Amino acid sequence: MFDQVTLGLNVDPLILGALKEDITSEDVSTNSVMRTPTKGEVDLIAKEDGIICGLQVFERTFTLLDGATKVEFFVQDGDSVKKGQLMAKVTGDIRVLLSGERTALNYLQRMSGIATYTSQMVALLEGSGIRLLDTRKTTPNNRIFEKYAVTVGGGNNHRYNLSDGVLLKDNHIGAAGGVKQAIEMAKEYAPFVRKIEVEVETLDMVKEAVEAGADIIMLDNMSIEDLKEAIVYINHRAEIEISGNVTKESVARIKDLGVDYVSSGALTHSSPILDISLKNLHPIQA
Repeated sequence: MFDQVTLGLNVDPLILGALKEDITSEDVSTNSVMRTPTKGEVDLIAKEDGIICGLQVFERTFTLLDGATKVEFFVQDGDSVKKGQLMAKVTGDIRVLLSGERTALNYLQRMSGIATYTSQMVALLEGSGIRLLDTRKTTPNNRIFEKYAVTVGGGNNHRYNLSDGVLLKDNHIGAAGGVKQAIEMAKEYAPFVRKIEVEVETLDMVKEAVEAGADIIMLDNMSIEDLKEAIVYINHRAEIEISGNVTKESVARIKDLGVDYVSSGALTHSSPILDISLKNLHPIQA
Protein backbone atom coordinates (compact mmCIF):
# COMPACT_ATOMS: atom_id res chain seq x y z
CA MET A 1 0.00 0.00 0.00
CA PHE A 2 2.82 2.40 0.86
CA ASP A 3 6.19 3.13 -0.68
CA GLN A 4 8.64 5.96 -0.10
CA VAL A 5 7.09 8.09 -2.84
CA THR A 6 3.61 7.82 -1.32
CA LEU A 7 5.03 8.52 2.12
CA GLY A 8 6.86 11.62 0.90
CA LEU A 9 3.75 13.09 -0.68
CA ASN A 10 1.67 12.92 2.48
CA VAL A 11 3.80 13.38 5.56
CA ASP A 12 4.97 17.01 5.58
CA PRO A 13 1.92 18.39 7.44
CA LEU A 14 2.22 15.60 10.03
CA ILE A 15 5.93 16.17 10.60
CA LEU A 16 5.39 19.93 10.84
CA GLY A 17 2.66 19.30 13.41
CA ALA A 18 5.05 17.18 15.46
CA LEU A 19 7.73 19.87 15.27
CA LYS A 20 5.25 22.54 16.34
CA GLU A 21 4.24 20.34 19.28
CA ASP A 22 7.88 20.29 20.40
CA ILE A 23 8.75 23.92 19.56
CA THR A 24 5.82 26.17 20.41
CA SER A 25 7.84 29.40 20.31
CA GLU A 26 11.55 28.62 20.53
CA ASP A 27 14.05 25.99 21.66
CA VAL A 28 15.18 27.75 24.82
CA SER A 29 17.92 25.23 25.67
CA THR A 30 19.53 25.39 22.24
CA ASN A 31 19.23 29.16 21.93
CA SER A 32 20.90 29.50 25.32
CA VAL A 33 24.10 27.80 24.17
CA MET A 34 24.08 28.53 20.41
CA ARG A 35 23.52 32.22 19.70
CA THR A 36 24.65 32.18 16.06
CA PRO A 37 24.59 29.72 13.14
CA THR A 38 27.38 27.15 13.48
CA LYS A 39 27.91 24.25 11.12
CA GLY A 40 28.10 20.86 12.80
CA GLU A 41 27.88 17.13 12.33
CA VAL A 42 26.31 14.33 14.35
CA ASP A 43 26.28 10.51 14.05
CA LEU A 44 23.17 8.35 13.85
CA ILE A 45 23.92 5.14 15.74
CA ALA A 46 21.94 1.95 16.38
CA LYS A 47 21.93 0.98 20.04
CA GLU A 48 20.42 -2.45 19.47
CA ASP A 49 19.90 -4.96 16.65
CA GLY A 50 16.84 -4.58 14.45
CA ILE A 51 15.31 -3.51 11.15
CA ILE A 52 15.74 0.16 10.29
CA CYS A 53 12.73 2.06 8.96
CA GLY A 54 11.79 5.70 8.57
CA LEU A 55 15.02 7.18 7.25
CA GLN A 56 13.20 9.41 4.78
CA VAL A 57 10.99 10.76 7.59
CA PHE A 58 14.05 11.25 9.81
CA GLU A 59 15.76 13.29 7.09
CA ARG A 60 12.64 15.30 6.24
CA THR A 61 12.26 16.38 9.86
CA PHE A 62 15.57 18.22 9.65
CA THR A 63 15.12 19.62 6.13
CA LEU A 64 11.74 21.08 7.07
CA LEU A 65 13.58 23.07 9.73
CA ASP A 66 16.39 24.02 7.33
CA GLY A 67 16.62 22.89 3.72
CA ALA A 68 20.42 23.16 3.87
CA THR A 69 20.66 20.20 6.27
CA LYS A 70 22.35 17.16 4.68
CA VAL A 71 22.07 13.50 5.68
CA GLU A 72 24.52 10.88 4.42
CA PHE A 73 23.00 7.43 4.91
CA PHE A 74 24.98 4.20 5.12
CA VAL A 75 21.85 2.02 5.33
CA GLN A 76 18.40 2.01 3.74
CA ASP A 77 14.91 1.15 4.96
CA GLY A 78 14.54 -2.58 5.50
CA ASP A 79 18.20 -3.22 6.30
CA SER A 80 19.18 -5.22 9.35
CA VAL A 81 21.33 -3.13 11.67
CA LYS A 82 23.54 -4.11 14.58
CA LYS A 83 24.15 -2.53 17.96
CA GLY A 84 26.79 0.18 17.64
CA GLN A 85 26.44 0.49 13.85
CA LEU A 86 26.93 3.94 12.31
CA MET A 87 23.87 4.43 10.09
CA ALA A 88 24.19 8.05 8.97
CA LYS A 89 25.88 11.40 9.46
CA VAL A 90 23.77 14.55 9.67
CA THR A 91 25.37 17.87 8.76
CA GLY A 92 23.92 21.35 9.20
CA ASP A 93 23.35 24.25 11.55
CA ILE A 94 23.91 22.89 15.04
CA ARG A 95 20.79 24.71 16.22
CA VAL A 96 18.71 22.70 13.71
CA LEU A 97 20.40 19.42 14.66
CA LEU A 98 19.59 20.04 18.32
CA SER A 99 16.03 21.27 17.82
CA GLY A 100 15.02 18.51 15.41
CA GLU A 101 16.76 15.64 17.20
CA ARG A 102 13.94 14.33 19.38
CA THR A 103 11.17 14.54 16.78
CA ALA A 104 13.35 12.89 14.13
CA LEU A 105 14.37 10.10 16.49
CA ASN A 106 10.82 9.57 17.74
CA TYR A 107 9.70 8.77 14.19
CA LEU A 108 12.74 6.62 13.41
CA GLN A 109 12.64 4.65 16.66
CA ARG A 110 8.90 3.99 16.44
CA MET A 111 8.91 2.99 12.80
CA SER A 112 12.00 0.81 13.21
CA GLY A 113 10.44 -0.90 16.23
CA ILE A 114 7.33 -1.77 14.22
CA ALA A 115 9.41 -3.03 11.29
CA THR A 116 11.53 -5.12 13.65
CA TYR A 117 8.57 -6.69 15.45
CA THR A 118 6.80 -7.34 12.15
CA SER A 119 9.87 -9.06 10.70
CA GLN A 120 10.02 -11.31 13.75
CA MET A 121 6.36 -12.26 13.30
CA VAL A 122 6.89 -12.90 9.58
CA ALA A 123 9.80 -15.20 10.43
CA LEU A 124 7.59 -17.19 12.83
CA LEU A 125 5.05 -17.72 10.00
CA GLU A 126 7.66 -18.67 7.41
CA GLY A 127 6.66 -21.65 5.28
CA SER A 128 2.98 -21.49 6.24
CA GLY A 129 1.75 -19.47 3.27
CA ILE A 130 -0.09 -17.17 5.68
CA ARG A 131 0.00 -13.43 4.99
CA LEU A 132 0.52 -11.29 8.09
CA LEU A 133 -1.78 -8.24 8.22
CA ASP A 134 -1.87 -5.13 10.37
CA THR A 135 -5.03 -3.42 11.70
CA ARG A 136 -6.41 0.09 12.29
CA LYS A 137 -5.10 -0.01 15.87
CA THR A 138 -2.61 2.75 15.17
CA THR A 139 -1.53 5.94 16.90
CA PRO A 140 -3.78 8.84 15.83
CA ASN A 141 -2.19 10.90 13.04
CA ASN A 142 0.63 8.35 12.71
CA ARG A 143 -1.13 5.64 10.71
CA ILE A 144 0.73 6.38 7.47
CA PHE A 145 4.09 5.97 9.24
CA GLU A 146 3.11 2.84 11.15
CA LYS A 147 1.51 1.02 8.24
CA TYR A 148 4.50 1.83 6.05
CA ALA A 149 6.73 0.33 8.75
CA VAL A 150 4.70 -2.89 8.68
CA THR A 151 5.41 -3.29 4.96
CA VAL A 152 9.13 -2.62 5.48
CA GLY A 153 9.13 -5.40 8.07
CA GLY A 154 7.63 -7.82 5.54
CA GLY A 155 3.98 -7.63 6.63
CA ASN A 156 0.93 -6.52 4.66
CA ASN A 157 -1.55 -3.70 5.14
CA HIS A 158 -5.19 -4.49 5.88
CA ARG A 159 -7.61 -1.60 5.38
CA TYR A 160 -5.98 1.81 5.61
CA ASN A 161 -9.18 3.42 6.87
CA LEU A 162 -12.96 3.05 6.95
CA SER A 163 -13.29 4.14 3.32
CA ASP A 164 -10.96 1.40 2.15
CA GLY A 165 -13.05 -1.75 2.47
CA VAL A 166 -16.03 -3.54 3.99
CA LEU A 167 -15.34 -5.26 7.31
CA LEU A 168 -18.45 -6.11 9.30
CA LYS A 169 -17.52 -6.43 12.95
CA ASP A 170 -19.59 -7.43 15.97
CA ASN A 171 -21.26 -4.06 16.41
CA HIS A 172 -22.11 -3.78 12.70
CA ILE A 173 -23.71 -7.21 12.96
CA GLY A 174 -25.61 -6.15 16.07
CA ALA A 175 -26.82 -2.98 14.37
CA ALA A 176 -27.97 -4.92 11.30
CA GLY A 177 -29.75 -7.62 13.28
CA GLY A 178 -27.50 -10.56 12.44
CA VAL A 179 -24.71 -11.89 10.23
CA LYS A 180 -26.96 -12.69 7.27
CA GLN A 181 -28.68 -9.30 7.35
CA ALA A 182 -25.35 -7.42 7.62
CA ILE A 183 -23.85 -9.25 4.64
CA GLU A 184 -26.98 -8.77 2.53
CA MET A 185 -27.03 -5.04 3.33
CA ALA A 186 -23.33 -4.68 2.49
CA LYS A 187 -23.74 -6.47 -0.82
CA GLU A 188 -26.64 -4.20 -1.72
CA TYR A 189 -24.84 -0.98 -0.72
CA ALA A 190 -21.15 -1.49 -1.48
CA PRO A 191 -19.74 -1.45 -5.02
CA PHE A 192 -19.62 -4.91 -6.55
CA VAL A 193 -15.81 -4.76 -6.74
CA ARG A 194 -15.58 -4.68 -2.93
CA LYS A 195 -15.02 -7.90 -1.07
CA ILE A 196 -17.25 -8.41 1.96
CA GLU A 197 -15.38 -9.47 5.10
CA VAL A 198 -17.24 -10.43 8.25
CA GLU A 199 -15.95 -11.00 11.77
CA VAL A 200 -17.38 -14.02 13.57
CA GLU A 201 -16.89 -15.39 17.06
CA THR A 202 -18.90 -18.64 17.11
CA LEU A 203 -19.44 -21.64 14.88
CA ASP A 204 -23.07 -20.65 14.34
CA MET A 205 -21.89 -17.29 13.03
CA VAL A 206 -19.40 -19.06 10.76
CA LYS A 207 -22.19 -21.10 9.20
CA GLU A 208 -24.35 -18.04 8.74
CA ALA A 209 -21.48 -16.13 7.09
CA VAL A 210 -20.77 -18.96 4.66
CA GLU A 211 -24.41 -19.35 3.68
CA ALA A 212 -24.77 -15.58 3.17
CA GLY A 213 -21.80 -15.55 0.79
CA ALA A 214 -19.11 -13.65 2.68
CA ASP A 215 -15.88 -13.32 0.70
CA ILE A 216 -13.59 -13.32 3.74
CA ILE A 217 -14.44 -14.73 7.17
CA MET A 218 -12.45 -13.44 10.13
CA LEU A 219 -12.33 -15.94 12.97
CA ASP A 220 -11.95 -13.76 16.03
CA ASN A 221 -10.74 -14.93 19.45
CA MET A 222 -11.74 -18.55 18.89
CA SER A 223 -10.24 -21.58 20.58
CA ILE A 224 -7.98 -23.88 18.57
CA GLU A 225 -10.68 -26.52 18.56
CA ASP A 226 -13.30 -24.10 17.21
CA LEU A 227 -10.82 -22.72 14.68
CA LYS A 228 -10.19 -26.18 13.29
CA GLU A 229 -13.90 -26.96 13.09
CA ALA A 230 -14.65 -23.63 11.44
CA ILE A 231 -11.92 -24.12 8.83
CA VAL A 232 -13.25 -27.55 7.92
CA TYR A 233 -16.79 -26.17 7.61
CA ILE A 234 -15.75 -23.21 5.44
CA ASN A 235 -13.93 -25.64 3.13
CA HIS A 236 -12.52 -22.96 0.77
CA ARG A 237 -15.90 -21.32 0.25
CA ALA A 238 -14.40 -18.11 1.61
CA GLU A 239 -10.94 -16.83 2.43
CA ILE A 240 -10.07 -17.17 6.10
CA GLU A 241 -8.45 -14.66 8.45
CA ILE A 242 -7.57 -15.34 12.08
CA SER A 243 -7.54 -12.43 14.53
CA GLY A 244 -7.62 -11.70 18.23
CA ASN A 245 -4.61 -11.20 20.52
CA VAL A 246 -2.12 -12.51 17.97
CA THR A 247 1.43 -11.79 19.16
CA LYS A 248 4.91 -13.28 18.78
CA GLU A 249 4.14 -15.48 21.74
CA SER A 250 0.88 -16.88 20.37
CA VAL A 251 1.28 -16.97 16.59
CA ALA A 252 2.94 -20.40 16.49
CA ARG A 253 -0.27 -22.12 17.58
CA ILE A 254 -2.08 -21.07 14.41
CA LYS A 255 0.77 -21.42 11.92
CA ASP A 256 -0.27 -24.84 10.64
CA LEU A 257 -4.03 -24.36 10.40
CA GLY A 258 -3.99 -23.62 6.67
CA VAL A 259 -5.66 -20.19 6.69
CA ASP A 260 -5.04 -17.29 4.32
CA TYR A 261 -4.37 -14.39 6.69
CA VAL A 262 -3.46 -13.58 10.27
CA SER A 263 -4.08 -10.03 11.51
CA SER A 264 -2.31 -8.59 14.51
CA GLY A 265 -2.98 -5.28 16.23
CA ALA A 266 0.21 -5.86 18.22
CA LEU A 267 2.29 -4.92 15.17
CA THR A 268 1.37 -1.27 15.63
CA HIS A 269 0.08 -0.93 19.19
CA SER A 270 2.59 -3.05 21.11
CA SER A 271 5.88 -3.03 19.20
CA PRO A 272 8.72 -1.73 21.39
CA ILE A 273 10.79 1.05 19.89
CA LEU A 274 14.23 0.30 18.44
CA ASP A 275 16.82 2.16 20.50
CA ILE A 276 18.63 4.67 18.26
CA SER A 277 20.68 7.75 19.16
CA LEU A 278 22.28 10.85 17.69
CA LYS A 279 25.77 11.04 19.20
CA ASN A 280 29.08 12.83 18.88
CA LEU A 281 27.75 16.25 17.87
CA HIS A 282 30.63 18.58 17.07
CA PRO A 283 31.32 21.77 15.11
CA ILE A 284 33.02 21.50 11.71
CA GLN A 285 34.57 23.95 9.33
CA ALA A 286 31.96 25.66 7.15
